[in-house]
Amino acid sequence: MPVPKGFSFTALAGAGLLALLVGLAGCDEQRISELREGVSTEADVRARFGEPEKVWEAQDMASLPLPGVTAEPGARTLEYNRQPEGMVNYMITIAPDGKMSALRQVLTPQNFARVTPGMSMEQVRKMLGKPMKVTTYALKQETHYDWRYLNPPNNAMIFTAVMTPDLHVARTMSVEEESISPKASRH
Repeated sequence: MPVPKGFSFTALAGAGLLALLVGLAGCDEQRISELREGVSTEADVRARFGEPEKVWEAQDMASLPLPGVTAEPGARTLEYNRQPEGMVNYMITIAPDGKMSALRQVLTPQNFARVTPGMSMEQVRKMLGKPMKVTTYALKQETHYDWRYLNPPNNAMIFTAVMTPDLHVARTMSVEEESISPKASRH
């Protein structure tokens, strides 16, 4: 069967990926709308979101400068990662009574501003969740940890924490995703 004139497999693939991402975001919105702080249990959260990427105990989260994080003994934070395809990561806190006390989307400019030089990679991971990509630059003696996010209203961005060899933040930066990964030109 001949391919129609002007047909672009790249454009079709891009449209399919966009539809998948929109669908994933819609699924998360539905799941979130079914949960209530102070009412929903850890079992409710897991039934909607599945197994978390990581579970952080209260003492793990105690030193973080984040609103909604509880260091109350017995509290746990469930990390739900949507990287590399998505532009969000969720941290869902379960209070000692077993009920959800906070549900936060953590890839925000406000949280990125809290990532400061000298912080350890583990602290950054607890704040932002698993990164989209990790790239080591041996000659520069640094490692870049990247997260995709959406800067309101709808700019696709990449936040990078540049780490020293001992995995402490040297500096951070944000760039438009388009500037480092341009979309295929359309003819």
